[in-house]
Amino acid sequence: MENKGVKQILLQKISSERELAEKYYSILSAVNSLGLTKSEIQLIAFTAMKGNITYANVRQEFCKEYGTTSPTINNIVSKLKKQNIFLKKGKLIFINPVITPDFKKNVTLEINMKHEAS
Repeated sequence: MENKGVKQILLQKISSERELAEKYYSILSAVNSLGLTKSEIQLIAFTAMKGNITYANVRQEFCKEYGTTSPTINNIVSKLKKQNIFLKKGKLIFINPVITPDFKKNVTLEINMKHEAS
C-alpha cells in the first residue's frame, strides 16, 4: 500500500528506562557502524542508569543481573574507552556525555540518511 505525501511515524513502546537506553545505544551502534555486542550495549545502558561503572557494588550488581564477571566488564570498558564511548576522569568511568540523553524523559530520534553523489 502506497501513501504518497503522507508522513509515517513508527512508534516503539518501551516499558523501562533501561530498555529505552538499550534500544537507543543499539540504534546508535547500527547507524554509526560501531559493531557493539549485546553485552556492550547492556553495559552502556546499565552505566547510563547508574551514572558510572567505577564502584565494586555497581559492577557486582551488573554481574549478578547479566550473569557475567568483573574481568569481562574490564574488557568491555577497555574497548569502549578506545571507542570514546566510555571516558575516565580520575577514578570515575562514565559514558561520554555527548551520547547520554536523559532516559527519564522521552527520547526522540530523527534519522536522515542521504546519498551524496561522488
